[in-house]
Amino acid sequence: MTDRLCTLVVLDSVGIGFLPDATDFGDHGADTLGHLAAAVGGLALPNLTRLGLARVPRDLGPIAGLDPTVEPVAAYGRMVEIANGKDTATGHWEFMGLVLDHPLRTFPDGFPPAILGPFLERIGKPRALCNQPASGTAVIHDFGAEHMETGLPIVYTSADPVLQIAAHEDIVPIDQLYAWCEAAYDIAIPAGLGRVIARPFVGDPDSGFTRTSRRRDFALDPPQRLFLDDLADHGVRVHGIGKIPSIYAQRGIARSTSTADNDAGIDATVLAMQRREDPLVFTNLVDFDMLYGHRRDPEGYAACLEAFDARLPELLDAMRPDDLLLITADHGNDPTWPGTDHTREYVPVLAFGAGIPPMALGTRDTFADLGRTALDFLGVPTSLPLGTSFLPR
Repeated sequence: MTDRLCTLVVLDSVGIGFLPDATDFGDHGADTLGHLAAAVGGLALPNLTRLGLARVPRDLGPIAGLDPTVEPVAAYGRMVEIANGKDTATGHWEFMGLVLDHPLRTFPDGFPPAILGPFLERIGKPRALCNQPASGTAVIHDFGAEHMETGLPIVYTSADPVLQIAAHEDIVPIDQLYAWCEAAYDIAIPAGLGRVIARPFVGDPDSGFTRTSRRRDFALDPPQRLFLDDLADHGVRVHGIGKIPSIYAQRGIARSTSTADNDAGIDATVLAMQRREDPLVFTNLVDFDMLYGHRRDPEGYAACLEAFDARLPELLDAMRPDDLLLITADHGNDPTWPGTDHTREYVPVLAFGAGIPPMALGTRDTFADLGRTALDFLGVPTSLPLGTSFLPR
């Protein structure tokens, strides 16, 4: 058991330029960081720049506002996703040594009768409301009143392989909503989706609707062994913050903390680092993707990045000299790109602390290098073949 602390922070969707195979995904030319920086006239990210973000290899030129002449204090590079997909689960699973050879399914036109029909039959409802990709806050605004009048489920999806069910807590008791999600899980997961999510809300048409904290994710269990299993087998506790526990269906997660937004995620991460009860703190900050990438809002995305940058010193101050902080992303979501889907991109990787010298890590062959580095740092062996630790560099 190590007394070292590794903190892994995923900036959800902060890609750094299209991958060589991006044409296969319709994303040749996408560049989340580069395009949003250009759209707002430059980014102000002094702390990420100090960690080396401006020095990350790029085929698309400098990022507006980031000064590559600033001497980094961390190691910096980029990683290639080799799994066949560009969704949250696919990227996170590759971090932990699992590569899917086929992507999970998404439904950009809503769910077909083959999925929706059996679900409605199971729950005894004649039809569903919405059945389209939608924002979770917009969908309750648009369909909340009709849902309250009819009791029909609000079913929607996103660019991720998920089926989401929204219901008012006064109309559909929370246990009933969870039962609806379990019924949907039995149908949707065999059809290729990765998660079913319960989205309870409250309020009324006059004062407005708000989502409650009783969200629950019903996630596909990763189909093969993960680095997280190695950590658990060796007694190394992992604290999953944000949507990390649901992404891995709780596999290898000893402690879970749900969060409402990036600020809550940073608060929880800093507290976990200070308490030092779990050697690996693993956080996903989702606002970049959920609130700004999918909604194609470069101004909001830029402001969100700058807000994270302003709080980054809190993470650095919570570290001890032998601790390691790893910052990365799981895919892209270029807010200037057509549509509302994720984009197939390289992701940055920044490594600070633990005596790591400022240096270029180059282009890493797989996202799994991140997980292998965490295992190496924590002294945990693995039998999984994927990934190469960059600590020996």
